[in-house]
Amino acid sequence: MLVIGVLDLVDGRAVHARGGRREAYAPVRAPVGARFAPGDALALARTYTNRFGVTDLYAADLDAILGRAWQAPLVGAVAALGAPLWLDAGVSSPAAAGRALDLGAAHVVVGLETLPSYDALDEICLEVGGNRVAFSLDLRGGQPIARSNAAGWQPAGGACDAAARAARAGVAAVIVLDLDRVGAAAGPDLALIGRVREAAPGVTLLAGGGVGGSDDLARLADLGCDGALVATALLDGRLDAAGVAAARLTGRSPEGPGR
Repeated sequence: MLVIGVLDLVDGRAVHARGGRREAYAPVRAPVGARFAPGDALALARTYTNRFGVTDLYAADLDAILGRAWQAPLVGAVAALGAPLWLDAGVSSPAAAGRALDLGAAHVVVGLETLPSYDALDEICLEVGGNRVAFSLDLRGGQPIARSNAAGWQPAGGACDAAARAARAGVAAVIVLDLDRVGAAAGPDLALIGRVREAAPGVTLLAGGGVGGSDDLARLADLGCDGALVATALLDGRLDAAGVAAARLTGRSPEGPGR
């Protein structure tokens, strides 16, 4: 099972995400036993890989997601560290997906929050190859959230419908990401993740939001989840290198670009 270290990036710094309240995110502080300046994204990435044994990194370029300029130099520097990078930069078109790959991303994350339509997801998978695309099933309180655009597009159905539709588009992975649970100690929504697993049985399934430690990782593995996005549990010591190593022995580790 993959444990993927998360970097939320704002204005060139790594911030500590909590509850999806982006305006309140503060620069990340080094976990116990590590030393770096608050918000040092590259130092945080190295801490994940060198101290905790994390093999993959996930970068959310929150500037790009909110419609501002990409933090391209920083993202490129994170990718250059060598760990396979899952990049969420508000990608909503094949051109943007290509740009993410050019920056060194191994996996392009296409978030429901910024997706203009499922047709756009189809086009992205066709253009860059679905094996390099991960669909982020963005949720609040278990309910899908989507962009508000001129066309007023909203996805039909619930979380499981969205996951199944993404699988039909050809994505390699689905990330169940509940923003309300990010940075919280409530644990992941195991019931929902189990239903998503059933709705999209053929894709790599990752969980994000609320993962609090080894017990949560074991429960996710039992559900058939292939990995988890983790930040707070690593930063506050609830998950250590031994826990990361143990998780890698549970379930199956999905194959993908960069492996």
